[in-house]
Amino acid sequence: MNQLLNFDRELAGMIDHTLLTPDADSVRIEKLCQEALEYQFKSVCVNPFWVSMAAKILKNSPINVCTVIGFPLGLISTVSKVQETREAVYSGAVEVDMVMNIGALKSGQAGVVLDDIRQVVKAARGTAMVKVILETCFLTMEEKVAACNLALQAGADFVKTSTGFGPAGATVDDILLLRETVGSKLGVKASGGIRDYEEAAAMVKAGANRIGTSAGIQIVSHAVIEGKANSL
Repeated sequence: MNQLLNFDRELAGMIDHTLLTPDADSVRIEKLCQEALEYQFKSVCVNPFWVSMAAKILKNSPINVCTVIGFPLGLISTVSKVQETREAVYSGAVEVDMVMNIGALKSGQAGVVLDDIRQVVKAARGTAMVKVILETCFLTMEEKVAACNLALQAGADFVKTSTGFGPAGATVDDILLLRETVGSKLGVKASGGIRDYEEAAAMVKAGANRIGTSAGIQIVSHAVIEGKANSL
C-alpha cells in the first residue's frame, strides 16, 4: 500500500499509465499494472503484445487496458489497423489509441483519413473506446481542426495530441484548440512530454480530460509533496 493516502485521486483517475518502449519486458508490464491498481489510474497503455497479460492482471478491477494501433507512424494500411484492433479487443483491450494517417491528411486526402478512422471504430464494435492520435507537432492549425472534425465524423471517442515518439508533445495551445473544435462531443487526451504536476494541471485546465504519461506516479506524488492535492 502506498503512503500517499491523500494523493490527488481526481487527477490519477484521468491518467493513462503508459509504457510503450520497445524494451519493456513482462516484469515491467506487471509492475505497471500493479502501480495502476495502487494509484487507481484510469488505464494502463501498453503495446498490443502485452494486452492479454495486462488484461489478466487487471481482471475484475476498475482499471482499463488500453493499447495502440498503427503505432507510432500511422502509415500502415487500414486493413492492418482493423486487424490490430480486432486482435486487441479480443485480447482484452477496452481502449485503443490509433495513429491517424498523417501523410494522407497533409496530402489533402480527407476521405482516406475518414475511412481509416471509421474502419477502426467499426472494428472496435462498441467494445473499445477509440482515441485518434493526431501527432499535432506535424500539423498546421488548419490541419488540426480538420483532423478533429474527421474524428468526429468517423465516430471516434477522443482526439489525442501525440504518440510521444515525435519531435514534440502536448502543448496547452493545442489542447485549447482541440477542445474548442470538438466541444463536449469528444474527449481530449494530452500526451507526450507531460512529466510533472504543473504540466498535467495546465492541460486539464485547458480542456484535457485524459492525460497520457509514463510519469503518473511522479505527477500525483508531486501534488502531495507540494500540498496541491485536490486543487484541480
